[in-house]
Amino acid sequence: MGTSGATAIEKPAGGIPVALNLCLAFFHTAVNLFQFVILPLWLLPKDVRWGWTLALLAMLTNPFWSLLHEAIHDLFHPNRTVNALAARLLAVLFGAPFRILRLSHLLHHKLNRLPVEGTEYYDKTKSSKAGAAPGYYFQILLGLYLAEVLSPLFFLLPRPWLKRFKERFLAPQSVSGILMQNWLGADALREIRIDGMLTLALFSFSFYCYGEHWPLLLAVLAARGFLISFLDNVYHYETPVGDVFYARNLRLNGALERLLLHFNLHGIHHLNPAIPWSDLPRAFLAQAGKFEGGYFSAALRQLRGPIALQDLPGGAAKEKIHPA
Repeated sequence: MGTSGATAIEKPAGGIPVALNLCLAFFHTAVNLFQFVILPLWLLPKDVRWGWTLALLAMLTNPFWSLLHEAIHDLFHPNRTVNALAARLLAVLFGAPFRILRLSHLLHHKLNRLPVEGTEYYDKTKSSKAGAAPGYYFQILLGLYLAEVLSPLFFLLPRPWLKRFKERFLAPQSVSGILMQNWLGADALREIRIDGMLTLALFSFSFYCYGEHWPLLLAVLAARGFLISFLDNVYHYETPVGDVFYARNLRLNGALERLLLHFNLHGIHHLNPAIPWSDLPRAFLAQAGKFEGGYFSAALRQLRGPIALQDLPGGAAKEKIHPA
């Protein structure tokens, strides 16, 4: 069942789970400080086998993103100042300025499944599946997170250079053009640079701490990049074009669903972006939500590759793909 015809729930029953969100924020902060600083400085020198803990910690990548996602929607804490400060701290640990993550995600909600935004789209009148495949696979296997984590380097360039880049290479109505227009505002650029420098300082210090064991840190960051990039579009791959409220709800084991903060109920979230994660199951039941496949099978389905816009439901009427 598609989710676009359901009625959104405007007022959540339980409200923001403040205490639980704060506990989760403390937990994920501790996890990141452990892997970035404590592990390399105190544990690896004693026994390199401590490095295996990074494999377990990597599995917390998407639950960490789920909590940060709550802050993006102002659902981490009812006090906007607390929400913003916590969000910026979590984003630094995640590896990218919060302003970059927030606007990119909110624009995704606004433009979801439009030709300008779809990850797997290509126009078969202008390209082929083989031609679109390298960019698509790079995007879903690492590229999304890599762009986020490298963004601070780009925004440290002089503002006039950034403005010339936008004017020369980005169409005003493209996703990239809209984002850059916001990010080049004086306040936005200052925030991005501050958070970006904190992120670069953290990662640089961590590589210094790891010393000869630096490949372990690179491996866990690569794992983070893969998990963020690969699971970002899992709810949208091969779904109808043009329905901005459409996303799949994917079946997931109860314990894993709770660990992921019910992020697998993504169709319900797109219909109800203003309710906290703790109320998504209630909304799923109230709106007679249905699962459209399993979480892991849907993830693997993405490996089929890019899809011609014209071959997707609703795509034939929306063939013009806007430039990025």
